[in-house]
Amino acid sequence: MSTHSSVLLQDWETPFGLPPFSQIQPEDFGPAFDAALSVAEADVEAIANNPDAPSFDNTILALETAGEKLTQVASVFFNLSGAHTNPTLQATEREIAPKLAAHSSRILLNPALYQRIESLNATKQTLNLDAEQERVLERYTTSFLRAGAALSDEAKQRISEITQRLATLGTQFAQNVLADEANYKLVLKDEQDLAGLPSFLIEAAREAAQDRGEDGAYVITLSRSSIEPFLQFSKRRDLREKAFKAWASRGENPGETNNLEIITETVALRHERARLLGYDNFAAFKLDDTMAKTPDAVASLLDSIWLPARAKALEEVADLQDMASSLGDNVEIAPWDWRYYAEKVRQQRHELDEEQVKPYFQLDKMIEAAFDSANRLFGISFRELHEVDRYHPDLKVFEVLDADGSHRGIFIGDYFARTSKRSGAWMSAFRKQHRTRGTVAPVIVNVMNFSKAPAGEPTLLTFDDARTLFHEFGHALHGLLSDVTYPVISGTSVSRDFVELPSQLYEHWLSEPEVLQRFAVHYKTGAPIPQELLDRLLAAANFNQGFATVEYLATAIVDMAIHSEADPETFEPQSFEQQVLEKIGMPSQIVMRHRTPHLAHAFAGDGYSAGYYSYIWSEVMDADAFEAFKEAGDPFHPETAARLKQAIYSAGGRQDPEDAYIAFRGKMPSIAPLLKGRGLMTENEAA
Repeated sequence: MSTHSSVLLQDWETPFGLPPFSQIQPEDFGPAFDAALSVAEADVEAIANNPDAPSFDNTILALETAGEKLTQVASVFFNLSGAHTNPTLQATEREIAPKLAAHSSRILLNPALYQRIESLNATKQTLNLDAEQERVLERYTTSFLRAGAALSDEAKQRISEITQRLATLGTQFAQNVLADEANYKLVLKDEQDLAGLPSFLIEAAREAAQDRGEDGAYVITLSRSSIEPFLQFSKRRDLREKAFKAWASRGENPGETNNLEIITETVALRHERARLLGYDNFAAFKLDDTMAKTPDAVASLLDSIWLPARAKALEEVADLQDMASSLGDNVEIAPWDWRYYAEKVRQQRHELDEEQVKPYFQLDKMIEAAFDSANRLFGISFRELHEVDRYHPDLKVFEVLDADGSHRGIFIGDYFARTSKRSGAWMSAFRKQHRTRGTVAPVIVNVMNFSKAPAGEPTLLTFDDARTLFHEFGHALHGLLSDVTYPVISGTSVSRDFVELPSQLYEHWLSEPEVLQRFAVHYKTGAPIPQELLDRLLAAANFNQGFATVEYLATAIVDMAIHSEADPETFEPQSFEQQVLEKIGMPSQIVMRHRTPHLAHAFAGDGYSAGYYSYIWSEVMDADAFEAFKEAGDPFHPETAARLKQAIYSAGGRQDPEDAYIAFRGKMPSIAPLLKGRGLMTENEAA
């Protein structure tokens, strides 16, 4: 084993135990994984074959602390493979994915281990467990059963084969989408190509061109922070169409990056696994361990929002068509026209010009706003660290301090788009909080894809970009404020349709006038955003919500239909997607937010498979949850914030999510605040 590989397996004597990134080479991960897997296998075998009678400590706690070096290596590797990958890391990922899946199967399908857990579960009333330990035991029991631990040997063997194959397929799916995104560039060469583009987008396109060897030109990429404003402002309908079609067709282009066969095989294997486990379909299996419980419950929610959202979107189509006609444009609104004419309508109705708004939303000030809101709500503060090792020079690293000044954790911000990073925005952990062997502080990262400003200039965000920053920081707080003993329930280790509550709820504080008045300041003059501009900005909050809701819901509906209705024998992704959209009456002017061939949420692993609905499920809760602060008359009401921290942000998966929500709010929510918040219901209807 190389010296570098051994670094990955050491106890790091670095500030705050951060990974020594500069000492790690891409080729070190393969040998490190092999060594760590070997140790982890031995750990698990020792637990399974322990001659002592099963106890919580020698079985559950032992499993929680087994394979610590494997966890350490994997956390660094998978964070880098998403945020700063390269061909060596990608090759390692393809090789290691099935190995890790096989390792997981050997744990979850181990009959001796399952027997020990089953014995503990049967006698739990006599074990004197505290509430957290009872929850951890329940989570282990459920995990083993859902993995197939109670099946026949033949069925368990097949489950293991399926799990390994799915890991390979998910890895390839993600890499294909990244390749399509990284390899595409729309090169703009002259004033005609730049027609209509605001200065901030022109500068970002110039920077992207330099990064891609197109000096003297301008480049639009498939990063949302690049292509969405291009579609919003470009007067060149031909170029909008070209860029939009490239964006919408990621994952279905001819050649090696085509994902259609991967999706077809994935759906068939998931269905087979669900049937082996006794479920009618994969969605029924996946939802059985969520708040929603059944596909019918999800369908009921989505249907109740779809009809008003579609009606609103069709009203918006008419407005866009009228705007096009008033401008003398003889066009029928197409998907690549929506953002362009919607911006014209927005400017007309709300007198909002992005060039006028954007100077007030500096990236650094929005980070500061997110930190300050967390300080006022939860008492934590942030101290930037300038000398620590990092995996890319653009990273910002902060020590997080509790109200008493003690160390709470580390927060890393990775904000800018680059070709080595997959698209989107997410939160992850280099280390989760727990107390199984002393106090282990979390190391949390937020990854974004904002367009970086030229050297010496501040990066300016759209209001939607700022909302994304607050959203992901809400996830980060879920990890940073975690206060549990066991890793299996730490931080974001909660039901998939509950995990978006802390993030979506946190978005509300960005829209609070007192936050904007303080942190939305002009990057040149330092003057706060004028009150009348702020009023117009907030008044436009529900503008285009029919479109936004429809493009999201369509993706959630297609995802759920694929995993609950598709016949694996005849399933073909493109035609099935089209059939579902026709059935629900999808407006022709709108395309799904994530079409099936690049729906990484569902097919780049198992995370949000049959689970894309989770965002709207959680939004029902977050809309209601923020009402608690409104009812208290203060967006930073101390008692309400303390209850929120205790029941939601610090609790991890310590209790059932429904119980956690009721502990904060006293009741489960209704859908009315969500519909009202999205402008799909009037105040009178909500009442």
